[in-house]
Order: sequence, then structure tokens, then C-alpha cells
Amino acid sequence: MKRRKFIQNAFPATAMIPGLMNGFPMRVLGAENSFLQTAMMPGIDTDKVLVIVQLSGGNDGLNNVIPISTYGDYVNARKNIAIPENKILRLDGIDRTGLHPALAPFQQLYNDGKMNIIQAVGYPSPNFSHFRATDIWMSASDSNQMVNSGWIGRYLDQEFPGFPNGYPTTEMPDPLALQVGAITSLTCQGPSVSMGMSLTDPASFYKLVDNQVDDTPNTPMGNELKFVRQIARQTNKYGDRIRQAAAAVPTQGTYPNNPLAAQLKIVARLIKGGLKTRVYMVSYGGFDTHANQVVASDTTTGNHANLLNNVSSSIKAFMDDLKGLGVDDRVLGMTFSEFGRRIKSNASIGTDHGSSAPLYLFGKHVMGGITGNNPFIPANSTVGDNIPYQYDFRSIYASVLQQWFCVPDTTLQQVMLKNFQSLPLINNPKCGTNNRPPNFSDEKLLVFNYPNPFSTYTKITYRTKGGHTLLQLIDTSGRLLKVILERTYSSEGQHTIEFNGDFLPAGIYYIRLQNGPIQQVRAVMKVS
Repeated sequence: MKRRKFIQNAFPATAMIPGLMNGFPMRVLGAENSFLQTAMMPGIDTDKVLVIVQLSGGNDGLNNVIPISTYGDYVNARKNIAIPENKILRLDGIDRTGLHPALAPFQQLYNDGKMNIIQAVGYPSPNFSHFRATDIWMSASDSNQMVNSGWIGRYLDQEFPGFPNGYPTTEMPDPLALQVGAITSLTCQGPSVSMGMSLTDPASFYKLVDNQVDDTPNTPMGNELKFVRQIARQTNKYGDRIRQAAAAVPTQGTYPNNPLAAQLKIVARLIKGGLKTRVYMVSYGGFDTHANQVVASDTTTGNHANLLNNVSSSIKAFMDDLKGLGVDDRVLGMTFSEFGRRIKSNASIGTDHGSSAPLYLFGKHVMGGITGNNPFIPANSTVGDNIPYQYDFRSIYASVLQQWFCVPDTTLQQVMLKNFQSLPLINNPKCGTNNRPPNFSDEKLLVFNYPNPFSTYTKITYRTKGGHTLLQLIDTSGRLLKVILERTYSSEGQHTIEFNGDFLPAGIYYIRLQNGPIQQVRAVMKVS
């Protein structure tokens, strides 16, 4: 096959197709099709950057953020993996909650006011499959809804309409999103095309920077592959921009030696180098700790402790590097994992797939503190008990888009597919979010019931500040059983309703109150 025919057949001029540039997937954007050269101005002028850190496998939240206030119940549920109370890291101004001893770098970020720990983040009726749960978090869909686009992809599609046709432009010469360490995920998938590109591993990045060409076999197909790579290098302006940005930053701070740190080091370099890329995504795996999560003789050590140390030390090094490079004012970071682990540990010195877990938000402009209350732990936990979600993960997404990227409400609902309550998490004067205190750290009871336990009827009392108010009933597996109440109030007040629980089997349940940014969970017991 002749080279020209090979290229024409393999790469239609109008298509967005995968190519290879120095050994890693890039995307050639059909730039030769002149009638599609439509310069699109970004919807919002911003230099802000979001860095998403995926913790793959299901991070055990209860051994990350430890409930000191209910430490006895925590130990009863996890006798073989519990962290000794005298080893828990304490947080400034907080006496009821602490961190795993491997999270000392996070302790410092928190005490410096650069981290917000959001408790019990999840969603109704969680899915415990790694693949499906990851898709739910990346697409921001309901658990029973299949969505083929990602939340970041939909955001970027709104900001850069028509992409990839006509891009790169003078106003946006760089990748819209960049994933380091993996292929481009569903997170960056737009309604019709992927809105991001990938550097599959750090080694590929440095080959690109050094303009190295991977060896190809001396065969007809090898020569064709070499030619394709040459075409990709010549036509993909993004590769040139990445090289220029990397070359502008010859020195950086010190990072630990682990895969996550290597990815974050590249991200810091490209941000400082001047890329206008809005979103970066990195990932780190190994959190599926069904067995040997800890060392039996010392539960502060072991596989999970090593993972937590690598995550926290890498993020702290990244934050220090950003500050040294003078770009920390522009960067917000966020972790996520597809689910947490069960409340009760298993006999293999590990934990099984669970529901909710804490989420870490970090950066110079984060409203430091703890959002939410310690999760309820039954006095006698069973293997099926899960932490009920207090905050819907999509509320965090919506808050980030609104308070960091200044996305207006009308656009926000299109991106998030429905209306999610915004939480005050970020100080950003440009978005008008610099005067909203968290006010989430107290244990003030906003929803309760009497009698509790109850056999058939119980009265639920709840306090609302006005506006949208929601009461949900959730079981110990995390399933949403009933919407008890959903209405909009014109003013603040306390209200009581009677609830008929005759349809429920005996057991523990949770009533979840959501009133704007205030979201609280109350355990109730049904008896025969």
C-alpha cells in the first residue's frame, strides 16, 4: 500500500482520530479541513486550573478520617485493622475527628488552611462494581442511569462549542483537558467527542519533551507507522505547545519517588510553563484492600498505610512545588475514589466494597476545615453495614464548577444534568464566593425522631433555613428507600411530620436531611 493511500484510508480529514506521537496516544484534529476553521472564543475567561486525583480501587475512608468521638464503636467494628487512638493525627481546632498517621502531609495542609475534608461523600443506591461505580463518578449520573459523557467533558463542551473543529485557536492553543498516566477517561468525554488528550505515562512525556522517536521495526508496516508518527508530530500543534511549556520550566521542587508524584510533577511543570489547559487528571491505584490492608502486629503500617503516605506526600510536594513556582494561586485539587469500604472489617485483615467515603479538596483558595459530621457507626456492626452518604458527590462537582470556574446556574444544570445543592467550599472573589463561611463543623442536631426506636409510627422533627428541603430514607446498604419529604419553604423554621414505617423490616435505617448546603444524617431503629 502506498503511503498516501494508507494515510487517506486510516485518517479521514474531518475525523478526530487517535494517533501516536513519540509512543503515546495523541489526537489529530482534522486541521486541514479549511471550511471547519471556526475560531471559538472560550465561554468564561479564566486562568484557573482543576487537578483531579483518582484513587482507584475504593479507598477505605474510615481508616483515613477516623471518628474519635465514636472511637469505641469504630474499634468494635474493626478490631483487626483499627488505628490505635494514641496514633491518630489531631487536627487544629477539632477534637472529634483525626487522620491516619500516614497522612501527616495532609495534617499539615489542613492545619495551614489549605484542605477541606468532606465527610461521607457518595450518592443514593450505590453500585459496588468497580467499573460501574467509576462510570457513575466520572459521568455524574444516577446509579440507575447510563450516561456516555463525563461531567468535565460536558463542561468543556459548553465552554468550547464546536470542538474539535477549528481548534487549536489563538485564544485556546492548548489541550482543553490533559490526563497523565492513563488513556483519556470518561470524565473528559464530551457529548460527541473526547474533550481531552492523554500522556499515557511519565516516560512518554519526557520522550516528547526531548523530541525522541520510538523505534519502529524495519518492515513495510513499521515504515508506515514511522510515517504516521511523523505526520502526527507535524500536524498536532498540541505536542509543540506541550514541549514549549515543559522547556520553560527547567527546575522544580523535590517530589517523592512514586507513580502519583511523577504524574503531579508533570502537571505542575505544564501549569507553570503556560498551558491554558483547564483540567488535569492523574490516577493512582491499589486501594482495593480486601486482604492484608494492615500489618496485624502494627495496624498503622501495611499496604493501605503505604498508599496513603504516597498520596499525601505527593500532593503536599505538588502544593509546595506550585507555591515555589508562583502558580499556587491558580490551582485547585480534588481526590475521588469510586467507593469506600464497609464499616466492619473482614476476617482477612481487610475491608470489602462499601459506599461513602471522605473526599479531599486542596488548594490555596479552599475554605479549610471539615465539611460534615462523623458518620454514624452502629454499636454492633454487621458485614452488610455501609456508611450512609451525607453529601452527594455531584454537589461537590457543582460547587467546584460554580465557585472555581464561575459557571452560571443555567449552564451548571446542563452540565450536571439536574440541580445539585452547592456547598461553600472555595474562596474565589471573581465568582463571588469569598464571603461564605463553611459552618458545617458543629454537631448541632437538625433532624431527629421520637420515639426512637419505633415500631410503626414515629414523628420526624427537622429544621430548615428555608428553600429546598429534602428528607430521604436510606437503608444500611445505602439504598434510597423513600423520599419522605421534598418541598420549598419560604422561611426558616422547625417542622414535624408523622412517618409510617410499617412497611419496613426491623433494623437500622437513616434519615437524611438536605437543605441547601446543610446535609445531615440521623440513624433510626425500627423494631418488631
